[in-house]
Amino acid sequence: MTEEKKAKLKVAAKAPKLADPIAATIDTATQQMIVRAQQLGIDTVFDRAAQMKPCNIGLQGTCCKNCAMGPCRLPLPKGGIEGEDKRKGLCGATANTIAARNFLRMIASGAAAHSDHGRCVAEVFMSAARKETDAYQIKDTNKLIAVAEKLGVSATVEVDGETKDRDIDEIALEVAHKALNEWGKPEGELIYLSRAPQPLYEKWTKAGVKPRNIDREIVEIMHRTHIGVDQDYKNLMKQGARCALADGWGGSMLATDLQDIMFGTPYPLQSEANLGIMKEDHVNIIIHGHEPVLSEIIVAVSQRPDILKYAKSKGARGIQLGGICCTANEILQRHGVPSAGTFLQQELAIITGACDAMIVDIQCVFQNLANVAKCFHTKLITTHPIAKMEQENVMHIEFDEHHALEDAERIVKMAIDNFTNRGSEVMIPRQKATQIAGFGVESIQYHLGGTFRGTYYTLNDNIINGRIRGLAGVVGCNNARTRHNEAHIAVVKELIKNDVLVLTTGCNGIACAMEGLLTPESAGIYCGPGLKEVCETVGIPPVLHLGSCVDNSRILLAATEVIKAGGPWKDLCDIPAAGSAPEWMSEKAISIGQYFVSSGVYTVFGVTLPTTGAPVFHNFITKDMEKLYGGKWDIEPDPIKHAQLMIAHIDKKRKEMGIDKARERVLMTMEDRQAIER
Repeated sequence: MTEEKKAKLKVAAKAPKLADPIAATIDTATQQMIVRAQQLGIDTVFDRAAQMKPCNIGLQGTCCKNCAMGPCRLPLPKGGIEGEDKRKGLCGATANTIAARNFLRMIASGAAAHSDHGRCVAEVFMSAARKETDAYQIKDTNKLIAVAEKLGVSATVEVDGETKDRDIDEIALEVAHKALNEWGKPEGELIYLSRAPQPLYEKWTKAGVKPRNIDREIVEIMHRTHIGVDQDYKNLMKQGARCALADGWGGSMLATDLQDIMFGTPYPLQSEANLGIMKEDHVNIIIHGHEPVLSEIIVAVSQRPDILKYAKSKGARGIQLGGICCTANEILQRHGVPSAGTFLQQELAIITGACDAMIVDIQCVFQNLANVAKCFHTKLITTHPIAKMEQENVMHIEFDEHHALEDAERIVKMAIDNFTNRGSEVMIPRQKATQIAGFGVESIQYHLGGTFRGTYYTLNDNIINGRIRGLAGVVGCNNARTRHNEAHIAVVKELIKNDVLVLTTGCNGIACAMEGLLTPESAGIYCGPGLKEVCETVGIPPVLHLGSCVDNSRILLAATEVIKAGGPWKDLCDIPAAGSAPEWMSEKAISIGQYFVSSGVYTVFGVTLPTTGAPVFHNFITKDMEKLYGGKWDIEPDPIKHAQLMIAHIDKKRKEMGIDKARERVLMTMEDRQAIER
């Protein structure tokens, strides 16, 4: 071998491994942008995933770093465990204790992320109720009255023996006080627990897992998992369930309700999804994160005539907003702002060269965005006091609800001014798809029942008669350890092919939109005959997009409405339904999964579960937990097998409820219909 060839091989050996675009994602727009990034020498999450192997012991959940004597690493023996498991950390903590503590800390972090989001919304709601800001008002008074009732706030008052309606501002102020009190009240239990079906509430009471307030349950997890405190995995998981319920039936549910009151309850609308929504001749502003309090105002400011005129004065034809992650879902479902992409596409939006500003708030924001932005003209702007970046090229404009309009105008004008600095090498993929989004508890009720019936009766009837086999909540993030969007799409297609109606949130919703599954027309292509008939009759997609990850509470409430509408079921665990997170990666997903399990829902995760290194603990959450709550965890990385597990569970529930055989279809007479009404 010549010296020249040796030198070339040496250089090649030092070159970092790059991702294979085809192996990294099923989305052609993403494939194109990965190639472009590699040609420009810009590393992305896809390349970093190819270069860095995950820690196997960490994946199993049996690495403890909760004190300075560790980390204590307890890998499974190569041949597995036969007989007694003698693995211990320095303090004597067993693999089950370590895995349970780690699992709980993920629940605590996820619940904190969702609930702190909710607290911020509640604080802005308080400012709106006090008339301290012109930027926020009560937009949906009907939702305010409905929420007030759930919080024990009366909408009427007795005056001289007469019942009169209270002033809306007065109701809003009391709702704000009641809501904020849920984070730290000194006694009692979360008010929203009463929204659950009575049998489920009784299970929580018997198990001793009713949350007292939101913050306390998170703090108690951190205490229990400190060295030398709780050392019983079953007792630990009792607190895990309580904390997760404080998220799903507390912080997240309050966030969704208060956002609907201030910004409007979503109803179905049409939009688009994927990187192709960006426009070369427009100012492109990408909004990324999870809190809609600032993005709502940015949407409003960007539509003002004076701002559009200013954009045209800089040579742009207009302003194109786009969203990434759950901020995308928030501004999509209320305003039809198109989704630019999922969690793993955030760097790629900048790599188009057409992103004039990316505005980020909290959660799921890559620090590497700053490094990517250095290579382009993009202004990267952080806006939240708890979420800054250390890089010098990142600008921080701290959001304040009392000056929201001024802050939003400053940010939008900065993006417009930056349009003139755009380079000539712009590459926007052409791929984009139409989507119908903006579903919720109220709109599902309307679409399936109409104003005539106004309940979930029609949905229940079609589940009972077999046209709809069951319901599936398919939610969650993307994970760079899997092929981007592949599991999301494969799971959903397998479900709807088998007549399972899918409710989606988060990045799964965006992935389904990119694949064209969020249109009524897709039912005729992908659905089984029963679901196809329902979708075509009603005019809905087979996959209903309910919003952001904090909006998973909408799925819980929709399932509760199924109970209320009547049928053979009395509890959430009776319904032929299952939950799924095919490509999860966030601690929020673990909190979501646990509050669904604790609410009685069989829940399957893809990728991995950080519990497999402790077989006894893993067996507890995947089998024994069902005896406590009616729901349990499961894991299946293969997307088809994943969906088939869900379908098998749905079929099991149909059999238990005595609806496993399709009813004979009969033509109803007017007398029959009148009998139903009676």
